[in-house]
Amino acid sequence: MKAVYIKRYGSADELKIGDFTQPKVNEKDVLVKIHASAVNPVDWKLRQGNLKFVTSFKFPMKLGKDFAGEVVETGTAVTLFKAGDRVWGQLGGTNGGAYAEFVAAPEKSMGIMPRNLSYKEAASIPLAGLTAFQSLYNKASVKKGDKVLINGASGGVGTLAVQIAAALGAEVTGVCSGKNTEFVKTLGATHTINYKEEDFSKSDKKYDVILEFVGNVSFGECKKVLAAHGTYVTANPKPLGFLPGYVSSFFSKKQQKLIVVKPSIEELNFLKALVEDGQLKPVIDSTYSLADIAEAHRYSEKGHSRGKIVIEVVKEG
Repeated sequence: MKAVYIKRYGSADELKIGDFTQPKVNEKDVLVKIHASAVNPVDWKLRQGNLKFVTSFKFPMKLGKDFAGEVVETGTAVTLFKAGDRVWGQLGGTNGGAYAEFVAAPEKSMGIMPRNLSYKEAASIPLAGLTAFQSLYNKASVKKGDKVLINGASGGVGTLAVQIAAALGAEVTGVCSGKNTEFVKTLGATHTINYKEEDFSKSDKKYDVILEFVGNVSFGECKKVLAAHGTYVTANPKPLGFLPGYVSSFFSKKQQKLIVVKPSIEELNFLKALVEDGQLKPVIDSTYSLADIAEAHRYSEKGHSRGKIVIEVVKEG
């Protein structure tokens, strides 16, 4: 099978496509023929070596977390899926391999795709959607009426977080560029802030929850605009800013939390219900072929995509 790999850490030029043996399934694994994957910042951070403290130097290293495709084979202990099922999912831990024609993944890392999505649309949601949901629900316990600010509202995670927060009944403020303010409102944001004209961390408004998906505003900088029992959740902590904030959160009712997304079939099924109910829609910025994976990474690294960057492994239509 064809799969994307790197033989050493470095730039997008290190991404290669090679022939690998089709993976074998363990008793609790599902073999999926991948139709589409997606690019997430964690992919190129792994490629650059920024996360080598958890990945070490095991090469060749396969990349890619999101997948949508068709079940080909199931392990002997698998009970939830059968050959022919259309599934979506996210590879957990440091494992990659979704930039490929096939992947063998644990049964509980995937779910049945929403019936109203294409493979490309489905592949754009798992990791980003679970990051958004786990930030809002598991970390911040968002409830109806909460005031939620999302920094990076037009990005891959942000576009889904706005919709999920609105579905949970929150009053959403999205921080994005001026060209995206109206777009973010169509996703469910009640208010928007153009970060080029206004620094939300210096305003007089208070928020119950701040989701920081850009990595440019620390907990300390946000404390002023957090409500008395507010929660700040980040996926991109500043190296020198997270630890002091983490310590200070023990002495304050304002809390700082780090989101490290985990695969969850139950939460994928929750997102599936939102999609099928029309409350959550995929936002795809651009689509690349597997052969153009390096170009897709370069574009993602610029940080200007509106929604997700999808990799089409099997061309649709």
